[in-house]
Amino acid sequence: MKVLITRRIFPEALLQLEKHGIDYEMHLGPPLEKQELIAKVKGAEGLISLLSDRIDRQVLEAGSKLKIVANVAVGYDNIDLQAATERGIMVTNTPDVLTEATADLAFGLLLAAARRIVEGDQIMRQGRFRGWELDFLLGTDVHHKTLGIVGLGRIGGAVARRACGFSMHVLYHNRSCKPRLERELNAEFVEFEELLNQSDFVSIHLPLTPETYHLFSTEEFKTMKPTAFLINAARGPIVDEEALVQALKAKEIAGAALDVFEHEPEVHPELLKLNNVVLTPHIGSAARETRIRMALMAVENMIAALSGQRPPNLVNPA
Repeated sequence: MKVLITRRIFPEALLQLEKHGIDYEMHLGPPLEKQELIAKVKGAEGLISLLSDRIDRQVLEAGSKLKIVANVAVGYDNIDLQAATERGIMVTNTPDVLTEATADLAFGLLLAAARRIVEGDQIMRQGRFRGWELDFLLGTDVHHKTLGIVGLGRIGGAVARRACGFSMHVLYHNRSCKPRLERELNAEFVEFEELLNQSDFVSIHLPLTPETYHLFSTEEFKTMKPTAFLINAARGPIVDEEALVQALKAKEIAGAALDVFEHEPEVHPELLKLNNVVLTPHIGSAARETRIRMALMAVENMIAALSGQRPPNLVNPA
């Protein structure tokens, strides 16, 4: 075995490995427990992982022949990057390819929360619709409202472009200003607190790092408008779910739409009880075309590394 694939990926990607004469073992059962992963990675030169796989120091040390870990995701917080770098193991991701699909989903969550689409669907399925009324299932307008984007990277920028089609005023907070995007999107850089205070919708597009862990917690929700909605299609632990639940119950914010969760696949049980929360099972990039391209990109990184070349999406060049 040369390559271990931790979960099922698409035939199109497997075909590329076969064309290049690379042997692989693909795990088809339930997610590998840590000890199973440690046992299977021994002898592998390459590892194709998903973001739900925890590739920590122990796993990397067990893979004594590993040359590369190719993550099928744009984020790589599931991999101990320092341990990989120390051992000379390349780590790659799949950037750009999922930008548009994730932005589509994020804006869809925004619309669903604002216009109470999920509640409406449930009413219809349960046979509770009794006819049109002037004040029935009132949501809030999206057009001409203020969207605050936290993290104006590829996905954040794509969400901002969608907001332009709804004549929204875009505020953003980022580690650095983006003059070109400001001109293109008529976006305005503001400090984090001002963004929270002014935005009708706050959409998170940040990587998970020690600095962004629980970036949204009790004080941040108190700073937001009581009519504001929180959208998270980035990483779950950026939001303190317990604090979010309390903010929603106290009506400190109007609602939330979440595609990611602090303790995936578990969801805070109180979130499941709230009508002003839209929940989706981490499907930001889950368009067939996009997911196939992600798998192909991971395989391209793998083929390059095992051929002695620099992978195109190397995240630890050191």
